[in-house]
Amino acid sequence: MTRPSAGRRQARPAVSVSYSAFVLLGIGAGASGVLLPSQMAGYGVDRATIGISFFTISAGWVLAGMSSGALIHRFGIRIVLMTGGSAFMLSGLCLAARPPFAAFVLVQVLTGYGAGVLESALNVYLTSLPGATTLLTRLHAFWGAGALLGPPLATWILGFASWTVVWLILAAACVPLLAGFLVTYRGEAAPRVTADRSGATGMLGAALRDRGVQLGAAMLAVYVGVEASVGDWGFSYLMQARGLPESLAGYAISGYWLGLTLGRFLISPIATRLGVTTAGMMYACLAGVAAAATLAWLSPATLTCVALGLLGFFLGPVFPTTMAITPGLTDASLVPTAIGVMNAAAVVGGSALPWLAGTIAQSAGMRVLLPFTLALALVQVAVWRPIARRLDPGLG
Repeated sequence: MTRPSAGRRQARPAVSVSYSAFVLLGIGAGASGVLLPSQMAGYGVDRATIGISFFTISAGWVLAGMSSGALIHRFGIRIVLMTGGSAFMLSGLCLAARPPFAAFVLVQVLTGYGAGVLESALNVYLTSLPGATTLLTRLHAFWGAGALLGPPLATWILGFASWTVVWLILAAACVPLLAGFLVTYRGEAAPRVTADRSGATGMLGAALRDRGVQLGAAMLAVYVGVEASVGDWGFSYLMQARGLPESLAGYAISGYWLGLTLGRFLISPIATRLGVTTAGMMYACLAGVAAAATLAWLSPATLTCVALGLLGFFLGPVFPTTMAITPGLTDASLVPTAIGVMNAAAVVGGSALPWLAGTIAQSAGMRVLLPFTLALALVQVAVWRPIARRLDPGLG
């Protein structure tokens, strides 16, 4: 993959559309939890049954991660973005039609696939631009902004309409997004990607065997495991283990997601201005995550709420920064495929590690959440060390 000959200034329209796409994906992710009670009531199913859809949407994400690199090599960024956006729109229209429950579960594969293709392709595009680390942290910060908007937006709509209307609105929002992809991702605005002689299938195998890609995939798997474990179980932890009232626990978890969003907007630009290297910034963030997890674990209940916000703040840049350094972890020709593989690993970690946290808590109690989080934070440091040595032999 080569850098676009047009500069960052000329790429601004495409970058703006990228940010809009991540806001939309964040809204969809944030709204999904609010819609679950209405969906369970409408279909007459329990939590375990509706939870099957979590596995199908994850399957779609993994499929997107493993195939997006080959698609980008074959067709280029613009066509792949149109494909991902169309898949997400089609899934939204299917859900808006309130299909039978079996179809509801199966269409989540298409939802996950569309969202996963969009995320992989947009990460590939921004990685190719000057100032990729800052651009990618902003990209994922806009996802966080969308995730903050999603719950109140869905709650407001449910006040006067069915949950299907939320998905109809999300599908309708894909129309201007697709138009934006069509108009802004053309010519030199999109990175040109060429496959080598091994072909797309060979590139997937090469990426899976590449040590740098394996390290990046492990980093993202553990990162998303931390993020999702705290996000999924933090509310229960604050109520059951710390005895906080429901309203305060809810505000604390909102503060956690707000901290994550602010960290993505603020930390990378500040580090750049201070002349801190990427490796150094990541070490500081990972140390902050471990310190915040320890503070949240050992502090009084009210201070735990503040510590969770700090935990989110220091977590924020980890995912986009790991994506941004992908060109430093592997060969240039493997970057699109590598990013897809790393996205797939992130989904696996984001499913398996929260499940493990919940399973342990089922027998040992919710107090294990923060020791579990701290252990994963230390694993992140251990995984980052060989990555840092690849970026700068003087570090790690």
